[in-house]
Amino acid sequence: MPKPFISVQDLCMDFDDTRVLNRVSFEISEGEVIGVIGRSGAGKSVLMHLLRGVEEPPTKGSIVYHVAACDRCTFMDVRSRAGNPCPVCGGELVAADVDLWDEKSDGMKSRVMNRTAIMFQRTFALYGDDRVIENVLHALDDIRFPQEHAIARAADLIDQVKLSHRMMHIARDLSGGEKQRVVLARQLAKNPAMLFADEPTGTLDPETAKFVHTMLTEAAKRNTMGMVVTSHFPQVIEDMADRAMLLVDGEIASIGSPEAVIKSFAKDYSETEAPEPVEFGGKILSARDVTKRYISVDRGVVKAVNAVTFDVARKEIFGIIGKSGAGKTTLSQIISGVIEPTSGEMNILIGDDWVDMTKPGISERGRAKEYIGLLHQEYDLFPHRTVLDNLTDSIGLEFPKELAMRKAIATLRMAGFTDERSNEILDRFPGELSDGERHRVALAQVLIREPRLVVLDEPTGTMDPITKQDVKRSILNARDEMEETFIIVSHDMDFVRDICDRLAIMKGGRIVSIGPAKEVLSQASKEEEAA
Repeated sequence: MPKPFISVQDLCMDFDDTRVLNRVSFEISEGEVIGVIGRSGAGKSVLMHLLRGVEEPPTKGSIVYHVAACDRCTFMDVRSRAGNPCPVCGGELVAADVDLWDEKSDGMKSRVMNRTAIMFQRTFALYGDDRVIENVLHALDDIRFPQEHAIARAADLIDQVKLSHRMMHIARDLSGGEKQRVVLARQLAKNPAMLFADEPTGTLDPETAKFVHTMLTEAAKRNTMGMVVTSHFPQVIEDMADRAMLLVDGEIASIGSPEAVIKSFAKDYSETEAPEPVEFGGKILSARDVTKRYISVDRGVVKAVNAVTFDVARKEIFGIIGKSGAGKTTLSQIISGVIEPTSGEMNILIGDDWVDMTKPGISERGRAKEYIGLLHQEYDLFPHRTVLDNLTDSIGLEFPKELAMRKAIATLRMAGFTDERSNEILDRFPGELSDGERHRVALAQVLIREPRLVVLDEPTGTMDPITKQDVKRSILNARDEMEETFIIVSHDMDFVRDICDRLAIMKGGRIVSIGPAKEVLSQASKEEEAA
């Protein structure tokens, strides 16, 4: 019978007058993978940070690690290793209980934290200009790994996450799935007894996500490592967890087998009907032979976007899908004027004038950019500004407070918040919101500028299925009420099937299929089965 590694008892967490965790109690066994599922704002990320010992202490309750600590050096291991010699100095590993948030256990707390690691959602935390192996070597250097063995150890870790064929690549040139595997290799370098994975694959395509899930579970088994995985997605919990826990409004609503907990989570979730057909306007975007080349130290000339041609109609919701590294994000940045293509035309209709986004200047790209909204996959909010200030600052105009609040609440509603929740969060800082709520505020930050064309790069990456339906309704409402046009770049096949009128599939920088959403996805599924 596995011994308990972490005991959580009566854990409560308040932010101002709001309780975000309420009397949470459970245990995690040595080497166990436990999945934590729940809607945005349920308290998953707050629980994760408390378990790791970072940020603010809990309002009430305890988190106790049952460990074996060396009596001669700072090494610490799981309790079942008590009585064994220390692998670092040869001393004896002695059983100890460490109350993580007890001020008297500060010295032991740092030992515990040295044997834990974390993977955040939407944050790759890599040295972008360094090669993959250099990134892993940095991680080994941080733990003072012997330099004479560091290169061999780094190569082993890279092989473990199946990236040996990318070892010498520059980190910024990797796809999202590859970056996440480098992050995993960097965390495994710490030889953690416990890994916290907070929405580790929320922005990856299903196939890449499943591959990363396999990497994580294999790493847990190979290294006898426990893991806490948070997610909005039942599939993640099914793929990875030995046991699961459902959080609802900061309380444990269910704990047990992944199948039972997912069933409990899904009972309040039902798909909404497909949207009614909409009559589109004329063309608002026309792309012709758009190509983006760049020079990579490792790969020479890379065509991130390769001779892409398509049109988008006014009021259309147009989806761009494909695996990580297919060129979707690069294309979305060309559409929104963030980067210039190497060749081709990207024409946007502003008023009665066609504006070529490939041409610089205030009468060309500068003019059009004012009317194009882009929500980046790795968005950012000002942490020391309130939600209201983050929204109104993005417009760049001075508003009377009453008008600013009305505009902010209306826009937050478009982004999936209820009126009640919108009022609650206006004066809060981003750090006081859940990750999913922060993402919706970032979406509202785009919509408040009243763009004619909105480009959303992975808009649902950190949202639970119920919140996705709220956002879907908000996008459809914005299309109907404001005659908004959307381009959605996503890995989320269910979401694009539900909301997009047409889809383009990208592969290797090219559009390989384009047409009505359901037809394109159906054809893609048949081709995969045939392969």
